[in-house]
Amino acid sequence: MNDATLDQDYLAKRQLKKGSAGWLLLAGLGVSYVISGDFAGWNFGIAEAGWGGFVIAAGLMGLMYFALVLSLAEMSAAIPAAGGGYSFARQAMGPAGGYLTGLAVLIEYALAPAAIVIFIGAAVEELLGLNGPAIYALFYAVFIGIHLTGAGEALKVMMVISGLAVFAILATALALFGVFDASNLFDIAPSDAAGASAFLPFGWAGVWAALPFGMWLFLAVEGVPLAAEEAKNPARDVPRGIIGAMLFLLVTAVLVVVLLAGAAGAGAIGASGVPLVDALKAADHPTLATLVNVLGLAGLVASFFSIIYGYSRLVFALSRAGYLPKMLSLTSRRKAPTWALVVPGVFGFLVSLSGEGDLILGMAVVGATVSYALMALSHILLRVKRPELARPYRTPGGILTSGVALVLSLVALSGVYAFDPRAFLYTLGLFALGAAYFFLYSRNTLVAKTAEEEFALVADAEESLEASGGTDAETDTRPSPAG
Repeated sequence: MNDATLDQDYLAKRQLKKGSAGWLLLAGLGVSYVISGDFAGWNFGIAEAGWGGFVIAAGLMGLMYFALVLSLAEMSAAIPAAGGGYSFARQAMGPAGGYLTGLAVLIEYALAPAAIVIFIGAAVEELLGLNGPAIYALFYAVFIGIHLTGAGEALKVMMVISGLAVFAILATALALFGVFDASNLFDIAPSDAAGASAFLPFGWAGVWAALPFGMWLFLAVEGVPLAAEEAKNPARDVPRGIIGAMLFLLVTAVLVVVLLAGAAGAGAIGASGVPLVDALKAADHPTLATLVNVLGLAGLVASFFSIIYGYSRLVFALSRAGYLPKMLSLTSRRKAPTWALVVPGVFGFLVSLSGEGDLILGMAVVGATVSYALMALSHILLRVKRPELARPYRTPGGILTSGVALVLSLVALSGVYAFDPRAFLYTLGLFALGAAYFFLYSRNTLVAKTAEEEFALVADAEESLEASGGTDAETDTRPSPAG
């Protein structure tokens, strides 16, 4: 251990609230991360590939996410730490691999709320005529404020908001069942692209370009393990939560992809900014369309709210380990990571001022695909290098499953480049700057040399707090000289 090794007082001020979430709440967290993607964004993949091409792209991305989720379920049960993918990669690939994985996830989670708040602003403008920086700042301030009240309270608020969004999707599906017409799925005329047909009107190149939009139906579900340190029984609850969330999201993805195009036509849905609303209008349900338009805002808010939770836990874990400035992992009397919530929120707000929601979203997807490849690789390496590691849950298919996730994540990364080279290159530049910070500075400030050493320190601090009744962490949250 180096000179940056800190005492129990350091870790006492960096504790999350244990036992705040059971598996059902974690599954709700996973759904809320993603649910806004069902309301808009994914459908532009139909404009790139036609309905049949998009179904292939979405199917491949669904397979990638399901394989990744099964791999994460095993690692989260074996390594229940707040860092999620960072913690798994540090065990498998050491400090550098852990940091680079965490950096990729952080790029995704810091940028995604900035894109979503721009979309929220557009939705508020549609409803109330208000938009712009003041709306962005208001949503960041309100929802970061709710998170500061504590994890349990925040997650319960998130469940209510997510429930409204899910209701909107299910009500839309029920209304559209009676007007479904399979011929509407293929109303886009074939182009002269290679391999073009009625099923693939833009050929195989369209499928490739549609991959990022297929991801939008599942993007960020991988964040469930970030809540591991707040779960009641991490080894049981996190695998159940993330797998349950993924299964539910597969159902909602099928409902919106099939029923919306079947009701309004693939061409209309591929060009729609509000596909659920336009499908309901086409099916002559104007009242429900108005309600869903309002509840679409709840879907955006649910994802915005939950991804703020995710980035705060990742920043907390990276900071506590010394990768990021240590003040970012200080927790309040309510065990909320104050600065890990506020600082990335300020960054996201500043990014949102660009107004380029599509570009920001593309950059978030690049960060996501890089992290998926590294997390899948971590599963493979842990199986090979650490066969003795206790695994309360084991991934069906083992490294074959994580191998599928690894290959498809690299294919998805190439798809982002095919769709938006600018987002691809900007994100790689941001990733290079973050990597330089580690290799030039923070690798010398780590609290522990190994993952095992870090987890042992955290476990010792938790035991000390339990023995003392938790008073140390609740008295003074100012940084110690070492922090």
